[in-house]
Amino acid sequence: MLERVRTNGRRFRVVTEAEFGSCPSISRSAGIGRIGVILALGLLVTVAMIALFEARGTQSRPRPARKQSVGDPIQDLQQRLDSGEEKLTFDRDTNRGYLASVLKALDIPVSSQTLVFSKSSAQLDYIAPQRPRALYFNDNVYVGWAQGAPALELASVDRTLGPKFYTLDQDEEGRPRFRQKTEECVVCHDAALLEQPVPRLLMLSVLPNQAGNAVRAYAMSTNDDSPFRNRWGGWYVTGTHGHQLHMGNVMVRMEADALDTNEVKRYIENLDRTPGANITDLSGRFDTKAYLAPSSDIVALMLLGHQTHVHNLITLASYEIRDAVAKNSPDTAKLVEEDGDMVLRAMLFARAEPLKEPVQGVSGFAEEFSREGPRDSRGRSLRDLDLKTRLLRYPLSYLIYSESFDAMPDPVRDYVLRRLREILDGKDQSADFASLTADDRQAILEILKETKPGF
Repeated sequence: MLERVRTNGRRFRVVTEAEFGSCPSISRSAGIGRIGVILALGLLVTVAMIALFEARGTQSRPRPARKQSVGDPIQDLQQRLDSGEEKLTFDRDTNRGYLASVLKALDIPVSSQTLVFSKSSAQLDYIAPQRPRALYFNDNVYVGWAQGAPALELASVDRTLGPKFYTLDQDEEGRPRFRQKTEECVVCHDAALLEQPVPRLLMLSVLPNQAGNAVRAYAMSTNDDSPFRNRWGGWYVTGTHGHQLHMGNVMVRMEADALDTNEVKRYIENLDRTPGANITDLSGRFDTKAYLAPSSDIVALMLLGHQTHVHNLITLASYEIRDAVAKNSPDTAKLVEEDGDMVLRAMLFARAEPLKEPVQGVSGFAEEFSREGPRDSRGRSLRDLDLKTRLLRYPLSYLIYSESFDAMPDPVRDYVLRRLREILDGKDQSADFASLTADDRQAILEILKETKPGF
C-alpha cells in the first residue's frame, strides 16, 4: 500500500497501491477527510493523490533550485498567441470552447482521447459517469476537458523542470491565456514528499461507485508493470483484449465510505470484471456525441500509462542528480546508478506485465501513433506497436527521443546510455532484462544507431 515512509535511511520504497485522502479535491469527492478545493489538475488520474517512486538509498533533502525554463510546448504556444502568429478558435456551437483549437495548435490527435469518469481534478463537480472527463495527449502535452467546466486543464513537460500545469479559461470574451498552476497542483502531483515538491504526472485506478466517487478513496497505480486486471478502474475503455480482464467500464452500487480499506482490497480481488470487457461502443452508457470522439481507446490508455511513468522517473532523476552535483554530494555516484537504473528498467519494459492475448483499439490511435517518429533504413521505428504479447514491437521507450531525456544531467544521462549499450550489445545478461531476446537487442541497437544522434 502506498505510504509516506522514510525508513532505514531510505526516502522511498516500492509500492503499488494507495489509500488516499491526502489530496483536498479527492477527499471532497469521496466525502472523507479535508474538503478544501485546490486547483490541482489531476490530468492523468482517476483520483488525485501522491504516489511514490522506487526505493532509494539516500537521505531526505530539499529539492534543488529551479533552473530558468527554456520553454515548454504550452509556453511556446502562448508566445505565438501573444505575437499574433497563431490564434485560437472558440467553438460557439458546442460547449467545448477552445478544446479542438488547442489540440490542433499543440498537435495532439483527437484519436488519443481517453475518458475518466471518477471525480478528479479541482473541477470534480463537472465529472460523473454520465459526463466523463476527456483526456488527450501527445509525447509531451496532456489536455483535460470536462463538459461545462470553466477551464481546460493542461500539463506540459518542460525539458528541465518536468511537468508544468496550466489552465485555460473557457471564456470567449477574454484573450486566451494559459495560466501556470504548478505550485497549486503539486499539492497532489508531488513525487518527493519533501518541503519542496518534485512535480509528477499521475494515472491511477480506483473502485468507482455510480456517482463517480472512489470507494474509500483507494487506488492502484497504472503503468506497464501494473497487473492488467487492476488497470483503469474509473475509466471508460473501448477496444478488445480477449479473456484478460480489467476494471474499466465497471461501477459498484455502494457509498464511498461503505467499506474499510481491507474490505476494498478484498472486493477488488473478487470484482466481476466481465461486464466491462471488450466494449467497443459507449453510446449506451452516456451521450458520446458531446465529445470529439466516441471512444476511450485501450491502446491510448496503455501508452498513457507508459509515458507518464517514464516522464516521472526522468524528472525525479534530473532533480536529484542536479541537486547532488550542485552540492558536491558524496552520494552522487550511488544516486546516479540508482536513478539511472530506474529510468533504464522503465524504458526497457523490464518489469512490464506481458499481454496474454492481443489488444486492439477502435479509434485509429494505434495507426496514428505509429506513423510518427523516425525510422531506420529498414523502415523500423521505436513507435511500432506489437499489441500481441507486449506494447511495443521493439521494447525501448520512444521517449529516448524526448527533449527531457536529452536534458537529463550529464552523469545520469551518460550512465543510462552506457548501460543501454551494454544491454543491447549483450554484455549485460542480468535477470532484469531477460525478456529481451537477442533479436530484440540487435533490432533496437540498429534502430538507435540510425535514428538517435550521438548514440
